[in-house]
Amino acid sequence: MEKVAHFISLKTSKNSWIIGILLLAAFLRLYKIQDYMTFLGDEGRDVLVVYNILHGNLTLLGPTASVGGFFLGPIYYYFMTPFLWLFNYSPVGPAVMVALFGIATVWFIYKVGSDFFGKKAGLIAAFLYGISPLVIAYSRSSWNPNLMPFFSLLTIYILYKAVLGGKVRLFVLCGFLLGIAMQLHYLTTFLGVIIAIYVLLIRQKEILRILKDYFYIFLGFIVGWSPFLAFEIRHNFPNINSIISFVFNSADTGGTSNFFATIYNVFFRLFGRLVTNFPPPEQVALGAHPNIALWYFATLVLAIASVILLVYKLIKNFKDKDQFQKISLLLTWLLFGIGLFGFYKKPIYDYYFGFMFPIPFLLVSVTIVSLYTNLPHFVPLSGTSRGKHELRLKKIGQVLALVIFALLTLINLQGIPFRFSANRQLAQVEEISKFVVDKTDNKPFNFALITGGNSDHGYRYFFTLWDKSPIVIENPKQDPQRKSVTDQLLIVCEDIACKPLGNSLWEVAGFGRAEIIDEWDVSVIKVYKLIHYKGKD
Repeated sequence: MEKVAHFISLKTSKNSWIIGILLLAAFLRLYKIQDYMTFLGDEGRDVLVVYNILHGNLTLLGPTASVGGFFLGPIYYYFMTPFLWLFNYSPVGPAVMVALFGIATVWFIYKVGSDFFGKKAGLIAAFLYGISPLVIAYSRSSWNPNLMPFFSLLTIYILYKAVLGGKVRLFVLCGFLLGIAMQLHYLTTFLGVIIAIYVLLIRQKEILRILKDYFYIFLGFIVGWSPFLAFEIRHNFPNINSIISFVFNSADTGGTSNFFATIYNVFFRLFGRLVTNFPPPEQVALGAHPNIALWYFATLVLAIASVILLVYKLIKNFKDKDQFQKISLLLTWLLFGIGLFGFYKKPIYDYYFGFMFPIPFLLVSVTIVSLYTNLPHFVPLSGTSRGKHELRLKKIGQVLALVIFALLTLINLQGIPFRFSANRQLAQVEEISKFVVDKTDNKPFNFALITGGNSDHGYRYFFTLWDKSPIVIENPKQDPQRKSVTDQLLIVCEDIACKPLGNSLWEVAGFGRAEIIDEWDVSVIKVYKLIHYKGKD
């Protein structure tokens, strides 16, 4: 009975740690989410589409990719749908959905870390991932790339299980998850290459088995990507043709053509931006302050040491099939994930790393645990005083591991997003939309947004929600009698140097010659009310 009680006590203790980490992660992702979430044009566009889905207008096309002008698959919209409905059409619902996926990713990192390297490594990886400011920021707003960490880690883990057990259904599931991830962001192609390389690496000369594995993965991928493929087949492949054109014909636009410089930049940012909360390297000067330089080089040392340690473990466990497959999978994911960015000639943003978010936390956690428990194993010792040296090294490793863990915790907690003032974007858009509707006197109106880089979908979502949608001004060829032009034009100006009269924007120019009859300061913008010009020339 005493042994049973001791076992239950140990299990409860371990469960308490992960439960505590998950509660902390949930707090960091859900606390005042409605005040801190991003709600601009892209988010407004997405909830508009999902609103239409909930009203019977299904779609096979997803959001626009950030570059290239082509579209993704629709899966993200269908993930959003139940949450928008459950939250009574509030855009907070899809943001909560992303936060829940983020919390699930924390648990899954614990699961993978525990399976691969033990409970301590799993707990540390989950904790550091849970408090990473950049990860939290991407877990508090509704945006299709924000689900990539969960689906990439799940895909990689299923791949490991598939290769280990050789079960067909797991290879199909791996491909299916890859197809879903491809609908979230096109950098999933990197993940596809990583999967192909890993299967080739493990199977080696088993050509027939490799081909079978590829076939089952591809079969699952087709199923997972099928909504997008259905659209492409129906419309003669417009997006696939655009993707091909973008990859092979587009010129460089702000990226670097230096392969190794890009790889180094990505390698550092993967650890610096995610694990050590280092500022964007292009925004800081290493020589500006000694602390910045120390921060930078400490991050670099931690990153390099983590990779070297993983390589060491791979060599050490070369004959242990299971451990070799685990470590080689992580190294393949890391090295080829970073290496493939070397061929990308355009600007690389932090969210591009979404398919790799979990891996630096897994590597750093292994380093911390290894320092704490095994430092004497990495240093050759001999002589009669070997025992004393081992004890001293063990204490040094423990202190070093605790210092690294404490510093990472402190640095990351200082960067928690809601320590700063809330942007309240959702409330602002709703407030401005309500003001515009109030100034229409319940009459038909046209609407325009003059902005530096936003779109009007956020405002139009609330207009649609309240059944107060503005009349869209059509081209004179489609509307020769100008019936789509109303007697009033409401303009929201987000641009500081806004000049509504004579503006070339179609929503303004299409209204015709006009005069301002009123203007107001609302929240952080100006609202203008225009009518058709009635003065004398």
